[in-house]
Amino acid sequence: MSNLGYDAAHLLGALVLMMSFALLYQRRLSALLNAFTLQALALAAAAAWQGYAQHSHHLFITAALTLVLKAVVMPVALRRIVAKLNIERAIEPALSIGLTMVAGVSLVTLSILLVMPVTEDATALTREDLALSLSVVLLGLLMMISRRNAVSQVVGFMSIENGLILAAIGVAGMPMIVEMSIAFSVMVAFIVFGIFLFHIRERFDTLDVQKIETFRGESQ
Repeated sequence: MSNLGYDAAHLLGALVLMMSFALLYQRRLSALLNAFTLQALALAAAAAWQGYAQHSHHLFITAALTLVLKAVVMPVALRRIVAKLNIERAIEPALSIGLTMVAGVSLVTLSILLVMPVTEDATALTREDLALSLSVVLLGLLMMISRRNAVSQVVGFMSIENGLILAAIGVAGMPMIVEMSIAFSVMVAFIVFGIFLFHIRERFDTLDVQKIETFRGESQ
């Protein structure tokens, strides 16, 4: 890959990672969904560029599916769920934003320390792409842990899937079935999450996880 191709691929992967930090920073659902849309757009652009650089036409299909499903369908569906359930728009984090961001930086450092030694024989782009991907996955997990609102936890789960797709498109020769199976799995999970959100709201009249646990007597 030429220097331009390497720089562009690295930049797009870094944008996906930066949007993960943007997700952790948000305090309102509307801003959170906007950040997730931008992350999906960056991921779609990364898939399209990798398709061009690797001469892999199936990655253009991955880019199109990511653009339609992750940047359009899912954000619109979540916005409708938020509006229909009249969910509180403010997100109350379990950790402060400052501590969450520090934890996020620590997880990125951990990803680099874990990936780089075990991928010495891989190309520089593959090594860095896998480090970025693992960082996105871990930041998605952090978001699911540090947010009390069930909708924000759904977004965190989908961000984890974005990290998995970023890893798949960065490895040359990865078959399309991998990306398709990941996309299908997250669509099924998204539908299940939507059903659960409606039932949780109907049963407890809230989507705040801490309030639900208090209602059940699991926390004081």
